[in-house]
Amino acid sequence: MIKLLQYSTFVFCFLFLACSNDKQIKKTITSSNKTEEEKAIPYDSDAKTIHIFVALCDNKYQGIVPVPEKIGNGQDPDNNLYWSCAFGVRSYFKKSKEWKFVESRKLKSVKLERIIFRHTTKNYYLIADAYDGKFIKESTIDFLNSSSGKNKDTLKIGKTTIGIGGNSKLLAYVGHDGLMDFQLNETFENTDKQKRDIIILACYSKKYFAPHLEKSNVNPLVWTTGLMSPEAYTLHDAISGYLLNESNEQIRTRASKAYSKYQKCSEKAAKNLLVTNF
Repeated sequence: MIKLLQYSTFVFCFLFLACSNDKQIKKTITSSNKTEEEKAIPYDSDAKTIHIFVALCDNKYQGIVPVPEKIGNGQDPDNNLYWSCAFGVRSYFKKSKEWKFVESRKLKSVKLERIIFRHTTKNYYLIADAYDGKFIKESTIDFLNSSSGKNKDTLKIGKTTIGIGGNSKLLAYVGHDGLMDFQLNETFENTDKQKRDIIILACYSKKYFAPHLEKSNVNPLVWTTGLMSPEAYTLHDAISGYLLNESNEQIRTRASKAYSKYQKCSEKAAKNLLVTNF
């Protein structure tokens, strides 16, 4: 009986300490995050940034019409439809005469690869992150938090430090519209009164993303009203107009012409699909 009481007391103490430690850890993490958010991390403000969030195509973990197995593996960026196929972000921008490839960084987490480009004539960097297709929810949340200014980060490239995430001027999401499959409880209210430009190439992106962005203080350059193929030519040409300081409507027209050309549909149909503003 005494042994039983001693054992019970030991278990209780162990659980109590475990819970206390867990609370302390959470408290420490929260404090650390708060401290990081409050820090003003210095970066080269003259070098502007475009940050692209790509949710790799994934037959297994996304609610999509299945594509061939090889290009639908969300854990394999080197063969993925939205990354390394002919019209994937990595492949298409590497062939662009407007962008110079700087480097690729392999990652082993929610993100599998990061690629970095610099514009050939303007002081702009383009950063694209390939998210493991299994973590499409995380990629969506990261994009929304960055669009509202909640997530800000920096990136060192040689001797230059640039701003990414919420420090970017333009943010884009490319891939399946995961909001058709899951709900988000987070809120994405603007944190710094800065207006960021956004592009969202995913099916019905205006319908599903707009409610989450109403308080984010964003300027939607291009998003969609129906089913679409989120390939990189649309994004590339929209960005080309953006760097020329074109209006939202002019940027939308560029995107529509590219989509019409590669999808072999009329420009009218492409314009009905690709829209601008709220």
